[in-house]
Amino acid sequence: MATTTAHTEQPGHKAPFPPFNGETFASQLFWLVLCFVFLFVMMWKVALPRIGAIVDTRQKKIDDDLGAAEALKKQSDDAIAAYEKALADARNRAQAIANETRDKQAAAAEAQRKSLEDQLNTRLAGAEKTIAATKQAAMGNVRVIAADTAKAIVERLIGSAPDDQAVSAAVADALKR
Repeated sequence: MATTTAHTEQPGHKAPFPPFNGETFASQLFWLVLCFVFLFVMMWKVALPRIGAIVDTRQKKIDDDLGAAEALKKQSDDAIAAYEKALADARNRAQAIANETRDKQAAAAEAQRKSLEDQLNTRLAGAEKTIAATKQAAMGNVRVIAADTAKAIVERLIGSAPDDQAVSAAVADALKR
């Protein structure tokens, strides 16, 4: 035996969609305003200060890293300038010693003059090696600074730290050019 239930709706007519029901507009607007105010206050008091603090911390770290990079670049520039000055001084001293030696030893034998020139060239080569080592150390610092700076910039731009090997390879490639 089948039972039927009584329908209160008229056939062919459906109840309006609940959000469009005019009887509930006031309640819906009240809850909309309440939820919006709650979310606004949460963003204003909680989320935005946290995001702002993170952004400020990142900016300070980047500024500190850039400051350190500039300081190290200045050190490397100073080392290169010192290298160039030392090289010029060494060449000037070597030239002065060679001229003085030639003037004093004009009458000396060719073997004695050759011996003195060999000694001077050895000293000059030692000075150039020392200067070259200083320059190489300075350029090594530039490579590390460039890698750290590139890593910080990429991290700031894309939001994640790149692989150290990839950064080192990219810096090495850029320095070859």
